[in-house]
Parts: sequence; structure tokens; C-alpha cells
Amino acid sequence: MISMPRILLVGLAALFSAYHIVLGVYAIGVPASPWPSVVAMALYGAASALSLAPSPALRMPLGVAAVNLAVTAVGFILVLPQLDPAADNGYATWFIGAVGTLMTITVVRQRPWFAWAGIVVMLAAVLAWSHDPLALAALGAIGGPIWVGVAHVTTVSIVRSSREAALFEQAEQRAAEWHAQEEAEFYERRVRLGQMDRMVAPMLRLIVTSDGRLDEAEREECRHLEAAMRDEIRGRRLLDDSVRREVLAARRRGVEVTLLDDGGIDDLDRAEHARITAVIARQIGSTTADRVVVRTAHHDDDEVAVTIVGLRTAEAGAASASASADGPSDDTELELWLEVPRHEEPGADSHRPPESFESGR
Repeated sequence: MISMPRILLVGLAALFSAYHIVLGVYAIGVPASPWPSVVAMALYGAASALSLAPSPALRMPLGVAAVNLAVTAVGFILVLPQLDPAADNGYATWFIGAVGTLMTITVVRQRPWFAWAGIVVMLAAVLAWSHDPLALAALGAIGGPIWVGVAHVTTVSIVRSSREAALFEQAEQRAAEWHAQEEAEFYERRVRLGQMDRMVAPMLRLIVTSDGRLDEAEREECRHLEAAMRDEIRGRRLLDDSVRREVLAARRRGVEVTLLDDGGIDDLDRAEHARITAVIARQIGSTTADRVVVRTAHHDDDEVAVTIVGLRTAEAGAASASASADGPSDDTELELWLEVPRHEEPGADSHRPPESFESGR
């Protein structure tokens, strides 16, 4: 796309506007009284300056457009009565061309109805002054509507093209995002299937070769593999190879492990993610709890990334005594409570001391 600097366009418009004032000054001796023309020059210069003043928006303020229309009407009242319509006034009719330039600026600044209203005022004023429709061409009154018409059509085309270009850019961005999402999902599926194949393929071959007759240990291993498959769906970013190994080892020791990723750590970089999964693997590998729950923190928590909770069932003797005294007991002990921060903080201690609580609370 070929574009011109905005300051260059404004400069050209300012030169055209100033040119009409120069013509008026050159022919200042033609009118019966020069002062109305001087006032018209001042009004026209002020209106042009307001119209060309720097603005964050291309669309002209409504007040400036109304001022341009008012200056058009007042200018003709000031200039034309001082001239003889039957004489050759030369450049003394400068205000006709000035209005064409001012209305062209107005339509480019996306106020077309004010621009066309100014053209109508110009044509009506010239006809009322000259009483001759053929004088419109001689006085240059035809050029104004032509310039405004060309500027209007060009502006509408540019605005429509800009809108269509913006829509095309948005559609291209959506297509690129959709393509990237499809590639990411395909890659994720391939990685997950590869992991599942490495994990369960040996067991599946054992099931086939044994014709489905498995002993209790093999059935228990199948349950562990099934839990590992659920981890891949629910655990997501909480998993890496070390976490998978420690979770499987903990389950083989009889620990019930639950991994829940609610999306709170998706934005972490690789180093922070590796630090968090290392903590998870270390805590699961060393725990003596009967049940471990690892869950990402809420999205609105800016400090904690993952919470690790370890629960241990109360001793059998204590549980029996409590049951005989107060009925059945669901008491458990808090073995571990660890909040892993999103960012490493040297010297910070996120452990809480173990405490007992009733699981039904």
C-alpha cells in the first residue's frame, strides 16, 4: 500500500487555503469596501486552522464542521455585496474557491453532510448575487462541487478498504490461531498416545499372551496403569517423567494419589515448571501418608502454584476406641501440607505443621 505522511497532506491543504487568502489580498482594492473582505479572510483562516489542527481522530469534531458551515454563509454575506456582478471582479471572488477548499477539507475529515450543505450555500449565494446560472462556471463555482464529490467518493472508498483490510487481518489472525491450535492438539495427542503406548503396551501384550488370566499382582498393576492414564487427562502440567515414576511407585506402596490440574500453572516458563514438578516428585516419593492430593491453586492466587496435601488414617487402636465411645469415626491426620510458590523465594518456608482434623467437616 502506498501512503503519504499525514503532515505532508496537512501542509498541502494549508498551502491551498493560504493561496485563496493571497488572492483576496491581491484583489483587496476591487471591492467597494475592503474591510468586509478582511473580516472574511480572518474567519476563513481561523476555520481552516481549526480544520487542519492536529487531532487524534480523523473525523472532524462536530463543532468545527458547524463553524465551517457558518463561516461559509457569513463570508458570502461579507464579500459578495461589495462586488458588482456585471463587472469583471477578477480575484476579488476568491471566497468562492476558498469555500470549495474548506468544504473539501471538511469532507475528507468525514463530515460529508456539512460539506455538501456548504456547497449548496455557495451555489445559492452566487446565484442570488449574479442572477445568472451561466456565471457559475465563469466564477469558478463548479470546481467546488467537483472537488467535494471526488473527495467524498475517495474518502468512502478508503474507509471501506481500511475496514475490509482490518477484517481480513482479523480473519487471518483467527486462521493462524486455529492452525496453531490444531497443530498443538495434534502434537499433544501424539505425545499422549506415545506415553500411553510405552506405559500400557507391555501389560496389554501380557493380557493377550495369558488369554486374560492374570494373577492378583498383575490385576493390581492394571489398576495402577489405569490410574496413570487418568493422571494424563486430569494431571496435565503436574506431570513429568519423574512425577510419573514417583506416583507409580507410591501407588505400588499402597498410597492413593490424586493429581488435579485446573490450569493455574499453564503460564509458567520451563524452569519454573521443572522446579515445581521436582518438588511434587520429591514429596510423593518421600511421603508416609495414605492419601496424597496434588492440585493447582486458584487462578486468582498470584503466589501459590500448587498445593500438596497428605492424609494419614488414624491408628487402628485409637479408631476403635473412638468408635466404641462416640460411634463410627472418620478421623484422619494431616501428614503434609505444602504450598509450592509460583516463583522461587529463597528462605521461604511453606510447610505447615501436621494437625488432626475430622474429614467430615
